[in-house]
Amino acid sequence: MTTTAPRAVTAACTRRMRGLIEEIRETVDRGLPPDLTAYLVGERLAPHLGAPDLLTAEHCEGDPDRYRQHLLHAEADGSFSLVALVWLPGQRTSVHDHLSWCTTGVHLGEESERRYRLISDGRNARLVATEDVVNPQGAVCGFAPPGDIHRVSNSGAGPAISLHVYGADLARLGSSIRRVYRLPAEER
Repeated sequence: MTTTAPRAVTAACTRRMRGLIEEIRETVDRGLPPDLTAYLVGERLAPHLGAPDLLTAEHCEGDPDRYRQHLLHAEADGSFSLVALVWLPGQRTSVHDHLSWCTTGVHLGEESERRYRLISDGRNARLVATEDVVNPQGAVCGFAPPGDIHRVSNSGAGPAISLHVYGADLARLGSSIRRVYRLPAEER
């Protein structure tokens, strides 16, 4: 019986995107701690943001019902995935955290983000908003669990596109979200 090695899943992409994937691979292969990996991947991602030859037209297509995720690449060994998220005006995520480290960069438009902290008194837990951030085109952010609870939205008048690099195999998992949190009624 012969077996074949796992293969990377890569969408049809541009030459520039293939170069970015190689840069991310070199960074992830260093085997550094998650928070440092997220930071260093952000350094690789930043120079590509806003470049007109980075994404194909297909990867810039939104969905009128919800933000859309385009899987651009999932590394064969499961060490990272790269996705483009397309947000039409008013679209947003639930409040959530992640399975792994993540680096995001805004390619087009701007994204608004509300960050949260989970407070527990031993019996009850509640979310407390800690920061509101507007990330313009070119902004890069990296984080690693725990402490990565947030909600992201497009509060602008036009579409927004962001690139997300996750330290997980999204081709297999389908999502980077570990947990969705309920907000009190007054914050929904």
